[in-house]
Amino acid sequence: MMTKSKLFLSLLAAGAIVGTASAQSLKDAQSAIDAEQFDKAKSILQNLVTKKPKDGKNYFYLGQVYLLNDKLDSAAWAFNNGLTNAPKEVLNNVGLGIVDLKKNSASTAEQKFAQATASLGKKDYLPLYYIGKAYTEAPKPDYAKAVDYLTQAASKNTKDGNILVALGDAYLGLGENSQAYKSYRDALNLDPNLVKAKVQQALITRKAFAFDVALESYNAIAQEYPNYGPVYREIAETELAIAKRMPDNTDEEKAKYEAQVAKAVDAYKKYLQVTGDNSADAKIRYADFLVYGQQYEELKNVALELENVPGIDAKVYRYLGLIAINQDKDAAKAVGYFDKLFANADENRLIAIDYLFAGFANIEAGSKEKGLQYLGKALELDKELINEVDGYGRNAFNAQKFEAAAAIFNVPAQQKGEPWYYEANYLVGDATFRAANAKKEKGEDATADFQAAIKALDVIVQSTDSAAAEYIVPALYIRGYSNYNLDVIDPEKPELHQGLYLNDFNQLAKVLTDKQAAGNQLTEDEVLKLTDVYNVIGYYHILKEDYKKAAELFKKAIDLSPNDEVATQYLDALKDIL
Repeated sequence: MMTKSKLFLSLLAAGAIVGTASAQSLKDAQSAIDAEQFDKAKSILQNLVTKKPKDGKNYFYLGQVYLLNDKLDSAAWAFNNGLTNAPKEVLNNVGLGIVDLKKNSASTAEQKFAQATASLGKKDYLPLYYIGKAYTEAPKPDYAKAVDYLTQAASKNTKDGNILVALGDAYLGLGENSQAYKSYRDALNLDPNLVKAKVQQALITRKAFAFDVALESYNAIAQEYPNYGPVYREIAETELAIAKRMPDNTDEEKAKYEAQVAKAVDAYKKYLQVTGDNSADAKIRYADFLVYGQQYEELKNVALELENVPGIDAKVYRYLGLIAINQDKDAAKAVGYFDKLFANADENRLIAIDYLFAGFANIEAGSKEKGLQYLGKALELDKELINEVDGYGRNAFNAQKFEAAAAIFNVPAQQKGEPWYYEANYLVGDATFRAANAKKEKGEDATADFQAAIKALDVIVQSTDSAAAEYIVPALYIRGYSNYNLDVIDPEKPELHQGLYLNDFNQLAKVLTDKQAAGNQLTEDEVLKLTDVYNVIGYYHILKEDYKKAAELFKKAIDLSPNDEVATQYLDALKDIL
């Protein structure tokens, strides 16, 4: 159910990696980074900073590897060591600014960037290049700034195709596809074997949802450059994007969806094979991919491998929490893992899906208020997760966990102005009404619950917004019966019967008869509701001893539903009175 584009971008940080480092030059490390052989690059750079501690660039690129593995503290350590050992190497100031950007501290980052670029020479383009890339890859990208910095870098070095690739990425972020394509094309004119530029050209097609065309391009690149790992990651991400646009409602559709996801997973395994990495960092990136693909069985295998690795990334608790709630169906266990995630991961590293499933887990485990706060935070970070919230709420509803369903739907029901606002309030009213009925059947006081149902449905009933009209009939029906349950329905004490539901049912009858008068046919459900309304109001008039009015209403019920037993029996009983 998830529309997953934003989550997709947040999870798939980058690729995987190879074994021991035989080459030991900075150029070899840079090539390994480009090929997403991050473990190999880290090994080379760790060796270089040991052998050449006064070379500040080695620390900077080591920090880059840590950033690509989402290890901000380690990256900051590398950059600070670079400044200590080589104070004049401004790239490490740039690196610290990038860490600030990753932590959403844009103003602090800008200060460091300004300091790093204050006294650049005519040919000093790398600080500008990396600042530009940082703005493109930031959690909150600023593509305009990225274009500005990268344009400056390109003016200082007209022969580095990587600058043009980065410029193309920034234009792609701005939605200027023609400019992006031109930048990638110009990069290939400088270096026809710059595979990254070819891969990014195909990305333009993928972002236009022409997945088959993108796959054709990626597969052609993979055939020409079989040892370039990133292209297999792109294939995996494209195959997964295809899966996420497929329906999965019927068994046949689910089978096709699972087969498509399996193709994506196989492509990612190929990526890991080509890049050659079996490190914990690579497994974490693979686990991120599996999270997006909702492949919890495979995720469990990977997460259990990672759980006891010393110093492992706190994200492992995300994986274990997701497995506990989605596969093991153990809400309490999931709450424990998500609590560990929130305690051990910096807030800037948490993503919407963490709050989403922590919310579901807490609600199921009985911590409703805490769960609702998490769900609200999830939708604040990513509105597209409304489909997940809706799906989870409906699952709870179908399982007759009406209190839980009402709690879940209450989160989007508070977001006035959103397209789901009225539907969510209707669902809150419906679920709360059913929860109240269940309480009443057990002999418990359900007054507050019926009142809560009425309050939610009032959002629809009292609205003049055309968007609310879609839910007016069921809202009036349930609101009416909520009021009915708050009334005294006792034929021995008719004087206590107030008819609290009359306004709702009379309004409902008017809505439906107006529809008929306009020449529109009532649906089967609407016929049943209107018949029921006539019967209930008819019974009210019996209690008030207005038998003529009661008979008129029962006749209307029979006109709509000739075989209705309730109306027929009451009319038979009234024959001796009228």
